[in-house]
Amino acid sequence: MNNKYLSLILVFLFLSCQENKEISSINPENWNKRSIDISSKDSLEFGKSYLSIYSQVYSISEHKTQNLTSMVSLRNTSDIDSIYVLKAEYYDTYGKSVRKYFDKSIYLAPLETVEIIIDEKDISGGTGSNFIFEWKTPQNCPEPIFEGVMTSVLGQQGLSFTTQSKRIQ
Repeated sequence: MNNKYLSLILVFLFLSCQENKEISSINPENWNKRSIDISSKDSLEFGKSYLSIYSQVYSISEHKTQNLTSMVSLRNTSDIDSIYVLKAEYYDTYGKSVRKYFDKSIYLAPLETVEIIIDEKDISGGTGSNFIFEWKTPQNCPEPIFEGVMTSVLGQQGLSFTTQSKRIQ
């Protein structure tokens, strides 16, 4: 009987130690559910925003870094209109594209927020990573807000800070 319990515990420990290879917790299937064809909506206004994100920060010296979890928040600030995000592309410190999050336009309903999570173990962006968002809104609609929340916990110390996008077009 004891061998059965020991075997069960060992299997559980083995499975719990398996490394999750997912690098972003937003499943592409979720983006597909949000996709929308906006080609018939010709009166929409175009915008482009830049958001700085940090998957790592320097700690103690330039030779030691601390990994961070980054939550990128895409927020529709309108309480009336849906908005459309055409592109969410993640770039590394050197300005090279790391990944695009969707290939088709997605919608955000009034006051809706969706997130992109970049796991702490994903350091592909480095210390100067960033996003470019392209979006469209109905005329006289408030602009969307794109924010970053970076967090990390090491022992009993926690680190967190935020960034906010800047419209570049």
